[in-house]
Amino acid sequence: MQLILLERVEGLGNVGDEVSVRAGYGRNYLIPNGKASLATAGNRSVFERRRAQLEAKQADVLTTAKAEAEKLSLLTLEVIRATSDGTHLYGSVSTNELADLLNANGQNVERRNILLDEQIKTIGEHQFRVRLHPDVTADVTIKVESEEH
Repeated sequence: MQLILLERVEGLGNVGDEVSVRAGYGRNYLIPNGKASLATAGNRSVFERRRAQLEAKQADVLTTAKAEAEKLSLLTLEVIRATSDGTHLYGSVSTNELADLLNANGQNVERRNILLDEQIKTIGEHQFRVRLHPDVTADVTIKVESEEH
């Protein structure tokens, strides 16, 4: 299935790229979410008329994501957890909990946008990343402390 991308899609292409994808991906995800349109002659001409508008919109989204990344990079989250021996947690800090902590601090982050390089299972400061845009990620610090007995 040939599509014209209306916005940047990670791993696929940029605005205006004509890409070939599987029919299900295009029909069930890209087209309904407004990320692409069928690559027909009519849609190509419509896209060319709207190209400047779409590219300006993508530039605004990128600028907003970069500003948000700046704010997130300055943020340090804190969480208190029960430990088995003073250093190791019972369980781990999950992406759901990290998303909830970020949302409680006024951010609008979904769980699927949180990237953990390794699970948070010990006391101390840890880093994780938040994907705000296909081209922008923010490094956030979380400080895990042991609860007092």
